[in-house]
Amino acid sequence: MSMEQLSTDRWVELFENCRESAYHLELRDVYGVDSETEQFKRWQQEPYDRNVEDAESRRWWLDMLGSVTARGVKVLRARVVSEPVTEYIKFEWAGTTLNVEAGEDIRWLSRQKASAIAIPGNDFWLFDGRMVIFNHFTGDGGWVGNEVTEAPRVAGLCKTAFEDIWALATPHSEYKPA
Repeated sequence: MSMEQLSTDRWVELFENCRESAYHLELRDVYGVDSETEQFKRWQQEPYDRNVEDAESRRWWLDMLGSVTARGVKVLRARVVSEPVTEYIKFEWAGTTLNVEAGEDIRWLSRQKASAIAIPGNDFWLFDGRMVIFNHFTGDGGWVGNEVTEAPRVAGLCKTAFEDIWALATPHSEYKPA
């Protein structure tokens, strides 16, 4: 596996080539990615409806999700979170409806309910059950890069972990951050 920085164009290509499913597992309680820093600070000062105010800043992603799911690709995201949740998770939850409206299905699982599941050590995307894109972050949530593999054993681990988490997780419409 090699570390890379996937460009926006490469992400779009991955989704355009996806035929059946794109599963995303998020495991962190805090992300410190540059693209969200200002929005998160503003939201912390005075929480606002991210689904209205942040829509344009995420337009390329939402449009891509809509296009992919319209082709019949299942785009699923599971978030494993510690409870009570961090301020960042509240911020993330506040903006999730846009993704759901674009066709992404999102569920939340309390970390306490995930103890018996073998989970890879990093967030990942799994495309069509065969290609894994690991997302690497620093301890405080800063972006490091991606690691790409099509190793069958790794893809199998990720698929099983995702499906086990998905089966226990709560749909976004029913989850309220505690």
